[in-house]
Amino acid sequence: MAWRASSVVDQRKKFVQEYESGEWTMAELCRIYEISRESGYKWLKRSQVEGEGGLEDRSRAPARHPNQTEPSIEQQLLQLRQRHPSWGARKLRAYLQQKQPKRVWPAASTVGALLKREGLTVPRRRLAKTPPYSQPLESAVEPNQLWCSDFKGWFRTRDGQRIDPLTMTDAASRYLLRCQAVDKANTERVQAIFEAAFRQYGLPLAIRTDNGPPFASKAIAGLSQLALYWIKLGIIPERIAAGHPEQNGSHERMHRTLKADCPPEAHRRAQQEAFDRFRPTYNEQRPHEALGMKTPASCYSCSPRAYPAKVAQPEYDSDLEVRQVQEHGQFKWNGSKVFISEVLRGERIGLELIEEDYWLVYFSTMPIALFDSYQRLIHPLGAQSDPKKGRK
Repeated sequence: MAWRASSVVDQRKKFVQEYESGEWTMAELCRIYEISRESGYKWLKRSQVEGEGGLEDRSRAPARHPNQTEPSIEQQLLQLRQRHPSWGARKLRAYLQQKQPKRVWPAASTVGALLKREGLTVPRRRLAKTPPYSQPLESAVEPNQLWCSDFKGWFRTRDGQRIDPLTMTDAASRYLLRCQAVDKANTERVQAIFEAAFRQYGLPLAIRTDNGPPFASKAIAGLSQLALYWIKLGIIPERIAAGHPEQNGSHERMHRTLKADCPPEAHRRAQQEAFDRFRPTYNEQRPHEALGMKTPASCYSCSPRAYPAKVAQPEYDSDLEVRQVQEHGQFKWNGSKVFISEVLRGERIGLELIEEDYWLVYFSTMPIALFDSYQRLIHPLGAQSDPKKGRK
């Protein structure tokens, strides 16, 4: 008497009723219903404990999956996410692994699924990628080979004050050296902030920026007063190509984290206090994927090149012609005045003869222009047109 699938529950009820009547033994009923005695006793026990409801079919899924994340672990992950809303699954996991290395933490994919389940993720809009620049800038593999600097996009505090955050990072370690809201984005204010950073951390070999003021200007070689200051210190001003922010990509990525973690505050002072809290968190707590989930602070060390007691003026070898740039950006050459740039007024430049009537112009150790002594003209380096063409 096989049980039909359409009336399994009814058959179980009838089985229990017949056994409880006392007219049948368990062995006889199990033989009639063609089930094992183990099943017979199971349904009898369920009926006695739970009533007729115990004879209903139950889900065969385990009450708890063996790989299910423990509630205490989920709670720690969610609490950490609340403190650091911009941290993704990999950073949350890496941070907790460092703090509690003996505990087994779920995979990053599991953490990501938890964040998604709790509504803590925002789908990113896919953007068209900019083709890579054909001549990429040099990459840094050691601290202080290259610093990156920029102004994060300005915004206003809740009382309407404009905030222009000047930021500096070390390219190799991603260490955030400065995050300062400046009241004026001019040379004097920005140079003072850089000087403080140089005194604290030493001098880098190069600084990468965009082409905007005060980092650069429309003068020859893009020189600005701030760039001249760097060159005197032996720092190469390295500028990305116009329209290619991806060449300063790691620094731009930091700006995205800064924006997420430091929303507008009530006023300027409160905003700077938020920036000051952000720096140690970013440097000492937040794991960085590009560093193998290490923190920037664990990868950064100060530069052995200390800031000098006095910024020295450029010196030139004896085989170079040295000229003083006058007030209106001109220097004298065989009785004539040649214009080079007002940015260089008061500075000394060196000229090296490289070909008949052609001189390479230096500011300190940096070549900045080509001088045609025949036509008394200054030409930018790397100009597409040949300055020799058109000469009579």
